Amino acid sequence: MTTRTDVVRTARGFIGTPFHHMGRLPGVGLDCSGVLICLGRDLGLVAASFDVPAYTPGANGVAMLEWCSVHMTPVPRSQMAPGDAVLTITDAEPQHLGIVGDYRNGGLSIIHASNQANPPRVIETRLMFSRILRFAAAYRLPGIE
Repeated sequence: MTTRTDVVRTARGFIGTPFHHMGRLPGVGLDCSGVLICLGRDLGLVAASFDVPAYTPGANGVAMLEWCSVHMTPVPRSQMAPGDAVLTITDAEPQHLGIVGDYRNGGLSIIHASNQANPPRVIETRLMFSRILRFAAAYRLPGIE
């Protein structure tokens, strides 16, 4: 059985991968959806062909919420824990996914592909919601113990 620790460890293995829109190759190029999809594939939680339908760099927030709700179980923000997925709003709509981790100095972190990092890549930072990174929803991945 896959554990939350396995999820976080796998996501951390992607840190440093360059950001690439619709990227699905850890170590070569990932976007925020790619982190979640490749993690699911690597852990055997989804089929090798599993993916998000094609999207533009400014993802459709309604479609993203629907996709997440179909493939994962929503959880309240207060119950979000390491190994969960978090959907955030970085502009006007929910469009950015990350994996929740345990921050080394306490609290939670987010492991995600950031095109705002310098250079753009998969990073892990403290999970702090603000007017720039707003909470939209949290989800439990299928098949996690």
